Amino acid sequence: MRSPHTATPHWLFGDQLGPQFLTPGDGGRDRGAPVVMIEARSVFRRRFHRAKAHLVLSAMRHRAAELGDRVTYVKAETYREGLQRAFPGRHATVHHPTSRAALRLVSSSADVTVLPARGFLVPHADFRAWADGHGGQRLLQEDFYRWVRRGHGLLLDGDAPAGGRWNHDHDNREPPPKGVRTLGAPAPYRPREDDLDAKVRHDLDRWERDEGIRFVGRDGPRRFPATRREALAALARFVGHRLAGFGPQEDAVLAGDPVMSHSLLSSSLNLGLLGPLECVERAEDAWRSGTAPINSVEGFVRQIAGWREYVWQLYWYFGENYRHRNALGHRAPLPEWFLELDADAVTARCLATVLAQVRDTGWTHHIPRLMLLGSHALQRGWDPAATDWFHRCFVDGYDWVILPNVVGMSQYADGGRMTTKPYTSGGAYVHRMSDLCDPCAYRPTDRVGETACPFTAGYWAFLHRHRARLEPNPRMTRAVRGLDRLQDLDELLREDKRRGDGPP
Repeated sequence: MRSPHTATPHWLFGDQLGPQFLTPGDGGRDRGAPVVMIEARSVFRRRFHRAKAHLVLSAMRHRAAELGDRVTYVKAETYREGLQRAFPGRHATVHHPTSRAALRLVSSSADVTVLPARGFLVPHADFRAWADGHGGQRLLQEDFYRWVRRGHGLLLDGDAPAGGRWNHDHDNREPPPKGVRTLGAPAPYRPREDDLDAKVRHDLDRWERDEGIRFVGRDGPRRFPATRREALAALARFVGHRLAGFGPQEDAVLAGDPVMSHSLLSSSLNLGLLGPLECVERAEDAWRSGTAPINSVEGFVRQIAGWREYVWQLYWYFGENYRHRNALGHRAPLPEWFLELDADAVTARCLATVLAQVRDTGWTHHIPRLMLLGSHALQRGWDPAATDWFHRCFVDGYDWVILPNVVGMSQYADGGRMTTKPYTSGGAYVHRMSDLCDPCAYRPTDRVGETACPFTAGYWAFLHRHRARLEPNPRMTRAVRGLDRLQDLDELLREDKRRGDGPP
């Protein structure tokens, strides 16, 4: 083993913070190599949520403190400036970054060797072989998910799926019980802030005051893990106390219970503090020991080994041009009330509630993201490129996460390459799956007039606007032809146009 003075330095990005990014292997990194970390202020000049900026900086600085004298921690305006200061004239290694911009940066330097990606289940080459074998077009998430489970032996009894079914979605789409304000789930793990967090908050205040860096949202006490120890505690808390109740209402929404039984582990996974395999194996152990039912465990495994892995792979497989897809021709900019998370300006209780959750915490679960925030953006025709807002405003948002989720899943901007239909709905779905409609000034059944639900009216206006494209889609034909039964369609369209992009 070479001494630290001669070993090749290894660069850790701010989302490569777990121990797996420093274990030897891949034919390139030296055991015990010195470590470089670069805190680039330019990253935070993009109007990030303040809680996200706090979490990322706290996690990086905590990791640097753990590494002690082994790490050179550089604070610079840009990564390039940091590279020049960190190891001038020396070669370095780095694991494959998680964004195309970062990959271009490290690939453009002759002094940096890029090692294979870590933090995911499937190597890029294996996924490409699987995708090419499916023709590269209809890459169904369900097919991929089953392939991953077989390849990693997850939730299997021999060659068969544990519990007799691959998919337990039917059991995991229940609305919230009537008349309850919360599901009464045990509380999630909450970290305790320390002196490093106080220093981060001080620096963010200084950046805003002296350097013109703007944030949105609120930075209250840190809610998400910033260290490996905290992340493991959060995983143990979820598996031991919350996983059993996760499945049935994982798609439900309660105003007074935004977290319900969700794991809150996505930010830890995306910072590299947890590995996907350890999470799903812990969940499977809970089922095999009888402490969690198969539908809850399968639902959690599907989120990580299915959806998270699928999105990561599609980000790279679809190529850079995927970012610019806009099949529906949506060009409207995001309005200022949305950009500023101005929940108080919004009358529609569902949208106001979710915007307030994002403002206050930088997080909501997947249904508010898709069926409220994303659905409203789709109905209003907002430019899908502008919805990198999701990247900047969510603590677990990264380019690889957001691009497929927004362009493909949420905004249908790829014309159906990733999903078979647009994911949007009227107020009836929101009413069925949440408690958000009853106290609202709008009625989910009303299409026109002062009490017209903006989601109900917006749904029909969206279908009308894109009828020629959507009607041939077998999954949309019946819905689109419902336009022919609306006697108030002309009035609905006039009101929808007059509504514009003001807060609903």
